[in-house]
Amino acid sequence: MTPEQRDPAVPTATYRLQLQPGFPFGAAADAVPYVASLGVSHLHLSPVLEAVPGSPHGYDVVDHARVREELGGEEGLRELARTAREHGLGLVVDIVPNHMAMSPRHNRALWEVLREGPASPYARWFDIDWEAQGGQVLLPVLGGPFGEEAGRLEADGDVLRYYDHAFPLREGTAGLPLPRLLDAQWYRPVWWRLARTELNYRRFFSISELIGVRVEDPEVFDATHGKILELLREGVIDGLRVDHPDGLADPDGYLRRLHEATGGRWTVVEKILSDGEPLPPSWPVAGTTGYDALRHVDGLFTDPAGFGELLGGYRRFAAPQTDRGGDWDATVRRAAYKVLTHDLATEVDRLTRVTSRLCAASPEPALRDRAPWALRTALQELLVRLEVYRPYASVDAAGVVTEEAADGARLAFAVPEEAGAVDVVRDLVLGRYGDGPEHVEFRTRFAQTASALRAKSVEDTAFYRYVPLLSATEVGGNPGDPAVSPERFHAYCARVQRDWPSTGTVVSTHDTKRSADVRAALHVLTECPERWADVLAEVTRGGGGAPDAQLAWAAWQTVFGLGPAQDAEERVRGALLKHVREAGLYTSWTEQEPPYEEAVERFVAEGPCGVPGERVAAFRASLEPHIRANAWGAALVHLTMPGVPDVYQGTEHEYRALVDPDNRRTVRFGGDGSGKEAVTRAALRLRARRPAAFGDTASYAPLTAEGPAAGHCLAFARSGEVLTAVTRLSLRLAEAGGWRGTRLALPAGRWADVLEPGREFGGHAPLEELFERSPVALLERIPD
Repeated sequence: MTPEQRDPAVPTATYRLQLQPGFPFGAAADAVPYVASLGVSHLHLSPVLEAVPGSPHGYDVVDHARVREELGGEEGLRELARTAREHGLGLVVDIVPNHMAMSPRHNRALWEVLREGPASPYARWFDIDWEAQGGQVLLPVLGGPFGEEAGRLEADGDVLRYYDHAFPLREGTAGLPLPRLLDAQWYRPVWWRLARTELNYRRFFSISELIGVRVEDPEVFDATHGKILELLREGVIDGLRVDHPDGLADPDGYLRRLHEATGGRWTVVEKILSDGEPLPPSWPVAGTTGYDALRHVDGLFTDPAGFGELLGGYRRFAAPQTDRGGDWDATVRRAAYKVLTHDLATEVDRLTRVTSRLCAASPEPALRDRAPWALRTALQELLVRLEVYRPYASVDAAGVVTEEAADGARLAFAVPEEAGAVDVVRDLVLGRYGDGPEHVEFRTRFAQTASALRAKSVEDTAFYRYVPLLSATEVGGNPGDPAVSPERFHAYCARVQRDWPSTGTVVSTHDTKRSADVRAALHVLTECPERWADVLAEVTRGGGGAPDAQLAWAAWQTVFGLGPAQDAEERVRGALLKHVREAGLYTSWTEQEPPYEEAVERFVAEGPCGVPGERVAAFRASLEPHIRANAWGAALVHLTMPGVPDVYQGTEHEYRALVDPDNRRTVRFGGDGSGKEAVTRAALRLRARRPAAFGDTASYAPLTAEGPAAGHCLAFARSGEVLTAVTRLSLRLAEAGGWRGTRLALPAGRWADVLEPGREFGGHAPLEELFERSPVALLERIPD
C-alpha cells in the first residue's frame, strides 16, 4: 500500500444517517450516490437491530438476533451494504449494549423472564434485584394507583392485558382471581409514579421503559452481539459506535471483549469527557464519538470577555430565576441533589442497600456500625461532588473522588463521628478495603449511579437552568467557561493526534441540543453583548408576556439562533416546552402545570414568533456575515483537525435544528451550491485524496499569525501538506479595523487554494488577501 492509500479499516470520514420507519434501508441506499460524492468513506447508521415498532431512533432494542424489519430486515441492510460498496463506501453501525426496551410483548427474552422468574435462562440477561420487592419485578405501567386501575387488568388465556400492554402469566395461574393472580406472578404492575423510588431493575438513566442488560456476563455478551459480529465477519459492516458505555457494569472488560470479538475493528465510544479528563488509556478503542472535539471547536468562536458581559446581563435580566445568581457550579450541585432525591431515588436506595450489606458483613472494624442513613448521606454528598461521569477501574479514582470532595461531604454531618461514613464510602470507591464480590458490586453500583446522575443533573437539568449562552449548553460543554483560546485548542489537537489519532469528531449529532449552525449564530452574541442587551430591552419592554424572565432570555436566544425557518413557531414552541420541563422549575415531564405551559405557548406565539420577533430577525440579518464566518470556520476546522469527522445528515448545507426530535427530521439529499457545501466537499475530498496527511501517522502543527489582528486567525498544518486557516471573532475583528497588515507565515513551498482554484500563496501571506473572498481558507501544498 502506498502512503497515499488509506487503511480501509479506518474511515477517513463518516456520514450519519438517522434510520427510522419513514427512512429505511432502501431510502438510505437511494442517498448513497450523493453521500459518496461528498468524499466520505463510510456511512454511519443509527441502530439497525429490532426495536419497538414505530421507534423513531432504534435505541429501544427488543431482539439482538434480528435486523429491524421496519427498516427492510437483514436483506435490506445487506443490499444497502452492496450499494455502498459499489460507490466505495463502508458501513459503521451504532450498537446499544447497555439496555433493551422494557416491552415484554416485543422483547421475547424479557417475556420469558417475567413468565419463569429467576429460573429462566434469560434471567441472567437483565440487571434485576430479585431480593427486593418480594422477588417480583415492579412494572411501572399503571396510569394510577392499583385500586383505580385494577378493573382494567384482564386475564386473557395465558396473558395479562392492560390497555396495549401484555404480560405472560406464570404457568398454572391463569384461572386465579385477580388479586391472587397478581400475587402469584414474578412481576407486579404498579402505578408509574412508583418508578422513582421502588423499582428493582436498573434503568437507562431514569427512563423506566429501558432495562439494563448485563453484558459483563460472557453468555449475555455472546447472545446480544452474535448478529452484529456475524455482519462484521461477513463484511456487511466495518466499524462500530458504542452507545453509552458509562452505564455498563464493567466498561473496561466489555471493551476488551468487544475488541477481541471484532478483531480490532474501528470502534468509537459515546464517552462524555469533562474538561481535562482523559479517555481511559487502557480502552482498546479508536477514541470517543467526538463531543470533546465539539467543545473545543465551539470554544474557538466564543469571545471570553463578551461572555462575561453576557453573563452579567443574564443575571440582571433573569434574577431571581437564575438559580441563586446564575453560578454554573452551584446550579449543577443543586440540580444533582434534586435528581438524586427524585429521579434517581430508587438507584440511590439500591446503592445504599449494597453499601449497608457490605459494611455489616465486613471483617474490617472501620466499616462496622454504620447506619444506613449515614451511608446514604455520604453516598449522596460524594456523588454530587463528582466532576466527571464516572470513575473507572483503569483510572486513578483518587483523582475523581478527591479529598476536597470528601471535605465538602463531611459538612453534611452535624456530628463529626458520624461523618466517618464519608471516609468509609470514599475508601470503598478507591478499593482500599479489597476486591471481593461485594466490593466489586459496590464500586459498580456507585459508578453506574454516578454516570446516570451526571447525565440527568447536567445535560437534562442544569443545561436548562443556566442559560446565559445557549450555545454553551451542549453535550460535553462547560457553560460556566465556554471560551477556548487558540493555544488551548492547539494543545488539545496535539494530544488527540498523539494519543487517539483515529478518534471520532463531531459538531452536530442526533443528540446535540442545537445544530452547529444554530450555535454559530449564538456565538456571535458574545461579540456584541451590549447590542444584544439593547435588542432584548426593546422586545421585552413592558414585560413581553413571558411567564418568567429566565424562559424569556432562553426564548429570545432560541429564535435568534434558529433564524428564519419553516414551521418556526411550532419548532420553537416544542423546544421551549421541552426546556421548561427539563429545567423542572415551574413544570416538569411528570408534574406538568397546564396554566404555566399554556402561558409559554402564548408567549412564543406573541413574542419570539410574533411581531417583536421581527426585530430580532432584523438584528440577526445584520450579523449574517459573522454568523457565516463562524459556521464555515467550525465546519472546516472540524473536517481537517485530528480525528475522523462525522458529518450529521444534512449538515453539509446550512442546517438549523433545535433539540430532538427537531434534529431528527428527514432531510433533503442533494447539492444546493451553498458556500458551506463547497467548503465541506472540498475538505472531505481532500481527506479522501490525501489520507496520509490526516491519518494515524500524520502530524499537526499550529501556525501563528503576525500582526495586530493575529488572535483572529486560527491556523494549522497537517503533515506539511494541507493548511487550514479560519477567521475567528470576525465581528470584533471588523470593529477593530480589520486585518491591518496581519500576515500568516506559511510552511516552505507554494500552496494552492483548494476553495478558490487558481490562487497560490507562499511565504508570509497577507490575511486580507488570504480571506479576501471567504472567511476560511484551505490550502494544499504544490509538489516540488
